[in-house]
Amino acid sequence: MTPPLIHLAEAQKSAPVTDWAARIGWVVGLLVFVVFVYWLMRQGWKWRGTLQGDLPELPSTPDGLGEPKLTLSGRYHGSTTAGQWLDRIVARGLGTRSRAELTLTDQGLDVVRPGAEDFFVPAAALRGARLDKGIAGKVLPEGGLLVVTWRHGDKEIDSGFRSDRAGEHPAWVEALNQLSTTEHSTTEHHTSTTEHTETEGAR
Repeated sequence: MTPPLIHLAEAQKSAPVTDWAARIGWVVGLLVFVVFVYWLMRQGWKWRGTLQGDLPELPSTPDGLGEPKLTLSGRYHGSTTAGQWLDRIVARGLGTRSRAELTLTDQGLDVVRPGAEDFFVPAAALRGARLDKGIAGKVLPEGGLLVVTWRHGDKEIDSGFRSDRAGEHPAWVEALNQLSTTEHSTTEHHTSTTEHTETEGAR
């Protein structure tokens, strides 16, 4: 009777050891999978940045920015090709999510980002603003995102911001759309006047 009891005791002792080995194997396998997925994401990010390498340098804040119309503290959630909320732009640091301090003046929109690259959107480059709920894979409550559309080089860009006080968003949409409309009306009038003058001079 003794040998069978000994074998039974040994089997009971080896079972936990076997379970721990299986668990360790699962954990190691999971870690390898996570590292592999992270590596793929990094490679995709680099590849996307390479494809967008023709994006010009971002404008810097000009001297004499002027009197602020509005200011905002919140977060920058990313930029995409205008109208395509999943086509993320990562070149020139636009893919980096960060805190953001926004200042709107007659000169344009100044975006200060602690820990990331600042940029400036001239008034002439503004194409409007709207309330939305998602950009660059980030989804927020309906109307929880301030999306600013602007032109840089030959590309139109949507940039998403969320204020620490979401109730400020409608005022920003109104002010940005008004500045964009005013700027374009002025530009079109100037162009029309110039063309008319040149035509008269050629007669």
